[in-house]
Amino acid sequence: MEPDACFDDVVTALRDRPGVAPPDPTRRGFGADALTVGGAIFAMVRDGALVVKLPAARVRALIEAGEGAPFGAGRGRPMKEWVAVAAVDPDAWHALAEEAYGFVGSRQA
Repeated sequence: MEPDACFDDVVTALRDRPGVAPPDPTRRGFGADALTVGGAIFAMVRDGALVVKLPAARVRALIEAGEGAPFGAGRGRPMKEWVAVAAVDPDAWHALAEEAYGFVGSRQA
């Protein structure tokens, strides 16, 4: 499955959750193609990888397990609560996006 198609499936699964807004094709710039909750980004695709916001300890664990890579958003240094998962796996992407939704959504309440 192609990354964009896999992310489309994630968007479809999460778009009706409380506070979630799907990618907005009328927006420009960073986050225009991201899932948000309460206005905060929690999942997007960058360079064919799923990028999600999770607790820093969870991000470190995914990186140490070889399941993800640091994400720096082009700023030169990794962001501690963001991880990029390159392996396209619909079940894993859905689970990670769910986890990110819960993490970011809990901060918006």
